[in-house]
Amino acid sequence: MAWIILIVAGLLEIGWAVGLKYTEGFTRLWPSVATGAAMLASVTLLGLAVRSLPLGTAYAVWTGIGAVGTVVLGIVLFGESAQPMRLLCMVLIVAGIAGLKLTHSGA
Repeated sequence: MAWIILIVAGLLEIGWAVGLKYTEGFTRLWPSVATGAAMLASVTLLGLAVRSLPLGTAYAVWTGIGAVGTVVLGIVLFGESAQPMRLLCMVLIVAGIAGLKLTHSGA
């Protein structure tokens, strides 16, 4: 269950990171409210997940999900660069996340 909570926390991290773009420097009310709510929910779920997962592993997975998801959505939504080296770096992040999950014993 802790892994599911952590994945949801990572997805919410993607939401708030992308949401920052829509807040326009926190000058737009509803995007700012939604982004703040996603931030709070993401960190809260991360806190729940680290009750039974190692802190370092959970934090790395959380930030990895957020980083890769945010890059993908940046490419899709905002036309950011999808050059091969960037994509390779995302693959390396995913490999690191998978490695941390595979080497974790328990929970």
